[in-house]
Amino acid sequence: MNPAISEFQHDKAILVGVQVRGTRPLLSLQESLQELALLADTAGLTVVGELTQTLNRIEPATFIGSGKVTEMMELVASAAAGTVIFDDELSPRHQRELSEALGENIKLLDRSALILDIFAQHARTREGALQVELAQYEYRLPRLTRQWTHLARQAGGAGARGGSGGVGVRGPGETQLEVDRRDISRRIAHLKNELERVRQHRRLQRESRRRAGVPVVSLVGYTNAGKSTLMNTIASADVYVANQLFATLDPTTRRVELPSNRQVLFTDTVGFIQKLPPALIAAFRATLEEIQEADLILHVVDASHPSAAAQIEAVDDILAEIEVTGVPRLLVWNKLDQVEDTTLPDLRPGDRDYRGQVAVSALQRTGIAALREQIDALLAITLQRLRYVIPYQRGDVVSQLHEVARVLRQEHIDGGVLIEAEVPDFAAGRFQPYLSPGETDVPQD
Repeated sequence: MNPAISEFQHDKAILVGVQVRGTRPLLSLQESLQELALLADTAGLTVVGELTQTLNRIEPATFIGSGKVTEMMELVASAAAGTVIFDDELSPRHQRELSEALGENIKLLDRSALILDIFAQHARTREGALQVELAQYEYRLPRLTRQWTHLARQAGGAGARGGSGGVGVRGPGETQLEVDRRDISRRIAHLKNELERVRQHRRLQRESRRRAGVPVVSLVGYTNAGKSTLMNTIASADVYVANQLFATLDPTTRRVELPSNRQVLFTDTVGFIQKLPPALIAAFRATLEEIQEADLILHVVDASHPSAAAQIEAVDDILAEIEVTGVPRLLVWNKLDQVEDTTLPDLRPGDRDYRGQVAVSALQRTGIAALREQIDALLAITLQRLRYVIPYQRGDVVSQLHEVARVLRQEHIDGGVLIEAEVPDFAAGRFQPYLSPGETDVPQD
């Protein structure tokens, strides 16, 4: 049995949220709890109550005040709930103290654990399963108590023991908990090695695409913004779609022909959410690198959501966290059929990476033609046709140019290799020292 499989389905849950005075979260406390309720529903839980508190600071031992802990226990008992979910990540100490207060029969989760559980339910490919399993183990290892000691024995049988088939044997004076910690650490190392192979494979795929000169358009957005529906509409794909958070995890890539007959690859990535667990971002690094290497990012937004502005900010924050900079972005306001006012807001002055915006309804196919035209125009702008002379001794530069640009012509001349290529804006500066004398831009034929 995989530890990623949810143990919390068909259970009643109580939600707990805290507002710390003086802080300015992206979503209000009530909005965040509404989102947590949707997450709980996606995981198969039934929310039967919620508890909130405003604090000057988080309590070091129990996160909430002692009086609220008592109130929480009374609410759990009266609602016959089996699970308590906190809207913020709990420290190992918080989890230990709260678990002792609730007792062995009540499951304690925080937002991070719940998101990880949902990811585990929705991972369909081997890569997705590896990424989620790694994130779960890295989250749980510092929180390991007797309740988690079954994990190492459930992670794929004998191979889970560090991936080598060995069985943990307790040494002199070593507790079972220490054995389990060592076994899980070995499993983490094994998963990281497996994912590094995935990362290398993805890098080779990207290099192959670059050599073929096919631009890549990445779709990003808050979970349930409609990315998969848009992907299906614009690329005639068959990506799974459901009206729930994190319906799809595994990346999907499809080839699309734009109005100019330019061939591009559209890649749909995992949806984002506020307070996304750091362990999950780290584990999905190989997938998220697809966004870093894109020629254009489509940021899909649910135009009908009351917290759309906060969701845009959450996605931008995560893109900054994974160091996606300098890649042009197009803001795509989706679900146009669900809003009355279709006037697009002005782009904020600080949004330098955003080159425009468009409103669509992926479900009703409204605005799709305009979106395709705008994508085509932006890709044409972001590709410069340039001519370089690269010295023969700089074969490494020739290789780099082949990786990031579409080489149209290459010949040997006196003094080096003459290369004419279509180069993305974000990479053009890297090769500027090798521009052919007197040439800054080669006119299109």
